[in-house]
Amino acid sequence: MARIDRFFDELLARKGSDLHLGIGYPPMIRARGELVPIRETPIDASEMEALLFEITTAEERAKITGELDLDFAYQYAEKARFRANYFHKTTGLAAVFRIIPTRILSLDDLGCPEVVRRLADKRSGLVLVTGPTGSGKSTTLAAMIDHINATRPCHVLTIEDPVEFVHQSKMAQVTHREVGPHASSFAAAIRSAGRENADVILIGELRTNETMKLALQLASFGVLVFGTVHTNSAAATIDRIINAFPADEQPQVRGMLAESLVAIIAQQLLKTADGAGRVAAHEILVGSSALSAMIREGKTFQIPNIMQAGGAQGMQTMDAALERLVQKGTITPDVALEKAIDKESFQKVIAQKLVGGLA
Repeated sequence: MARIDRFFDELLARKGSDLHLGIGYPPMIRARGELVPIRETPIDASEMEALLFEITTAEERAKITGELDLDFAYQYAEKARFRANYFHKTTGLAAVFRIIPTRILSLDDLGCPEVVRRLADKRSGLVLVTGPTGSGKSTTLAAMIDHINATRPCHVLTIEDPVEFVHQSKMAQVTHREVGPHASSFAAAIRSAGRENADVILIGELRTNETMKLALQLASFGVLVFGTVHTNSAAATIDRIINAFPADEQPQVRGMLAESLVAIIAQQLLKTADGAGRVAAHEILVGSSALSAMIREGKTFQIPNIMQAGGAQGMQTMDAALERLVQKGTITPDVALEKAIDKESFQKVIAQKLVGGLA
């Protein structure tokens, strides 16, 4: 048993999501969204090295020493799997471990809107799941891949750094490739994916304009491509992709995105009203001819209007999703307001609903 495993046991016992280790600070876990210490004494440099290097290979130790950063996955017996990030900060070596649940939650388990299931049933195009770090993007994507795996015979390829959720093949054949051990880069793996006869491709993160362009090309070739982007809204996601390219390439990218975009799911993770857990709120934009025209013409500021009018297609704005969660009593108005896009308007709507409910 590695020394760090006792911290993982504490994390699992408290149903936490992350373990934070830093020199000069006690070990801390994130439980129900809050960071809390799990002992009083801080970690010193010698203990930190002992904790972190006991579970790494010689090559991984060389990488954190030479490149000052390391990402990998750690399997703790049969108990859990963790996504690990080692890095350096002002006090020295540090690390954050995020738990990857052993059991892949279904779309029903997550309470995802029905439209998310319909998006997973698509046969081609680009589906983006976006949100800040820790918003549950990987969990939602894993549920979508699990739905595909259980419902149709196809080849599913995942390209990640590191591999997070491990899918056992059901109706589909699932192939996992990890950047580093299996491919030199995301771009190299995506280029190779076109020759690997995949029907569905999950790209862990679209970080560069090169990976974005390759993903768009695959989506236009009749492959269903899933990817993540660190943005907070559907409109911001489209702008982020287009603005990642030089001005002379942007018209071409607008055209590719307009043709291949199936949907954007932007999500936030919020503390529940009872304090017992967290729940996801989803903003959903579904592709249409109207959306394609807006993308081509650079009128992304009009996208909220499409979502507001697209309820029949399963579309909704983030503020509408938050409003529903408040109405159900799942989250408090204060928590919802913190994540709302148009805070002033949202505050007025919630105030009116509360007054109406009391009348």
